[in-house]
Amino acid sequence: MSEQTATCMDTILDEVLGRYPARPSSLIAVLQDLQEALNFLPPVALNRVASALHVPRSQVYHVATFYKAFSLTPRGKHLVSICRGTACHVQGDEKVADMLHAELGIRDGETSADGEFTLQSVRCLGCCSLAPVIMIDREVFGNLTAAALRRALAQYRDDMTS
Repeated sequence: MSEQTATCMDTILDEVLGRYPARPSSLIAVLQDLQEALNFLPPVALNRVASALHVPRSQVYHVATFYKAFSLTPRGKHLVSICRGTACHVQGDEKVADMLHAELGIRDGETSADGEFTLQSVRCLGCCSLAPVIMIDREVFGNLTAAALRRALAQYRDDMTS
């Protein structure tokens, strides 16, 4: 890690840790904020959180690996979540996964070579009446067809060119 990167991370850690009381009950909120700011939870950040919140490192790692919202490896700029719930399964979640693979060149758990997209499966997005569904960052796209999926991805690809 470069000195500039380490300094930037220290600044983010200081800012996030400063928002919360230094106690174990702050752990999940701190990890959420760090995930948002850093796009993943690097080991140096987890170690610092453990020390600052007076929590064993093993507990911090347990929480960071238990919840799917957290990642120990860098994610793409945009997180694409494909719903794998029952309604989406019945309505063709596998076809959506295949279309995403064709469009992005990645499968579940992978990040595109350009670092723009990460694909993850989730149990249910709670939008069963719109099945099949994906969520890109925090925006839900339902009733997906190949054309609708391409339009949804285009919105985020346009961000890359603007």
